[in-house]
Amino acid sequence: MAESGIYGRLLPYKDTFPKVDEGAFIAPGAVLVGDIEVGPGASVWYNCVLRADVNRIRIERDANVQDGTVIHVDRDYPTLIGEGVLIGHLAMVHGCILEPGAFVGMKSTVMDGCLVESQGMVAAGALLSPGKRVRRGELWVGVPAKHRRDLTPEEMEDMAGRASRYVGYAQAHARSLAGHED
Repeated sequence: MAESGIYGRLLPYKDTFPKVDEGAFIAPGAVLVGDIEVGPGASVWYNCVLRADVNRIRIERDANVQDGTVIHVDRDYPTLIGEGVLIGHLAMVHGCILEPGAFVGMKSTVMDGCLVESQGMVAAGALLSPGKRVRRGELWVGVPAKHRRDLTPEEMEDMAGRASRYVGYAQAHARSLAGHED
């Protein structure tokens, strides 16, 4: 049985184990390998794979990594996920920085050396090619992703609300799973 909200697998790489705050939620089926730190209120959902073998992954407070997402690193680029970041289902996040409050849509890809600033949005299905920068309040779409327009104040406010909702969802899932085997 899991302690706290950790139901996924935490595996070492070269004797380095993931570190997960007791207030985080790691869903069954999620696999975290190597030099990973997950902060309080953060959540890594069902069937995600996070592999920090040649660099580090950091997931800050209240960030969420939704179902089926893959996060990896590059020798030259860690993956740093800021407070309150939302990463949609089936995303691919690789060697990049997602600043606090950034949004990565479902089935999108963010590649090495990219920076998504606070309240920047990568749309569902987009491919953000290496080294791109999504500035605060910008929406990038397409393959390859390009700046489409600026987000409205209402859209940016909605993004912030989604992060707090996911903290609640994670707490509800942890309560539902308490006492059950993986």
